Amino acid sequence: MTKIISGFSKLTKQEKIQWLSENYFSSQPEIINTIKQYWNADEKLQQLHDDFIENTISNFYLPYGVAPNFIINDKDYVIPMVVEESSVVAAASLVAKFWSTRGGFKSEVISTTKIGQVHFMFEGDKAALTSYFNQQKEYLYKATSDITKNMIKRGGGILDIELVDKTDKLDHYYQLHVTFETKDSMGANFINSCLEAIAKTFRKEDIEIVMSILSNYVPQCVVRSEVSCKIEELGGENPQQFAQKFKQAVQIAEIEPYRAVTHNKGIMNGIDAVVLATGNDFRAIEAGAHAYATKSGSYSSLTHCEIENGIFRFWIEIPLALGTVGGLTALHPMAKLSLEMLQKPSAPQLMQIIATAGLAQNFAALRALTTNGIQEGHMKMHLMNILNQLNASKEEKEAMVAYFKDKTVTHSAVVDTFNEIRN
Repeated sequence: MTKIISGFSKLTKQEKIQWLSENYFSSQPEIINTIKQYWNADEKLQQLHDDFIENTISNFYLPYGVAPNFIINDKDYVIPMVVEESSVVAAASLVAKFWSTRGGFKSEVISTTKIGQVHFMFEGDKAALTSYFNQQKEYLYKATSDITKNMIKRGGGILDIELVDKTDKLDHYYQLHVTFETKDSMGANFINSCLEAIAKTFRKEDIEIVMSILSNYVPQCVVRSEVSCKIEELGGENPQQFAQKFKQAVQIAEIEPYRAVTHNKGIMNGIDAVVLATGNDFRAIEAGAHAYATKSGSYSSLTHCEIENGIFRFWIEIPLALGTVGGLTALHPMAKLSLEMLQKPSAPQLMQIIATAGLAQNFAALRALTTNGIQEGHMKMHLMNILNQLNASKEEKEAMVAYFKDKTVTHSAVVDTFNEIRN
């Protein structure tokens, strides 16, 4: 029997849960109890969360942690991170402390330009289209004046509108390529509203507007963060060997896409965690970062390393379209708390902080990979997850942590040892 339902969105939250439990869950009382366990006791706060999306039935919690000891451009930071993966926060904290005694992180915003496009079809003479565009360009700006006036007061707005011929890629396809400065706002709604107003003004009988939408590929909204020190300051038994091996690991990610994808995923462990904590759009950031990683024509590393004149240098260059006003940053209490913790940064300052988190995460991963291997530290952090799956008591957890203090953690070893201790 079909389970298609009409009018689901009009049901109350309780009715939605009841319908789900009757049709999709076998243990109804237990399932309903689990769903309600994650409701916020503060009804006003729960209603705020309910209104973020449609058909809300509960909340899905992720751990909210902090990584202290970051020094970025000679300023101290504690960085909030929302992430479920073991060792991400620990790795970031460890690397932050390591570089805090070696000059800290240096970061700069290269550019903050964002992009939107009006995509359209035109089968007529290109010269006539160009002439029409030139005649209309002034009116395209005027069409957005009500939308842009407040942004212009803050120093932002539309930077330029260009006519782009794409007919070599797709028959009759052209676009209006529009660049924006959105200051401390991520700017998605602002950009899309401007584009729709521009499209409405530009449209005529022989111009077929297909769509108007911002782009999450922002190669002109880029930030760089880096660390550097004398090779001997890297520490360890053989800092020269470590530096060379570290550089080789980065070079492999620069030329081998299979490695580069995992390499960049590790970077995004740190970046996404801070993006989520500050109420920004991690999906847009992910899409833009991975597109930027292909700018050379082949998917490559977002970080780079060089050794010159006895100096080790490691850096990241990445596009980050972020906001510190508007959207969830103004609504979600924890997002507001995060920005307060970060000392109320501007959007460019937040770009620097988040790029640094990604660089720190990558340094931690590469240091582990080129020395003891990634699993030793990761599985130590994963030990507690395994013990929670086994419903270990507090005393059993303490005994297991003590036992594996100087031993290799594997899932099978943990299960076997746990069963021995329990029995």
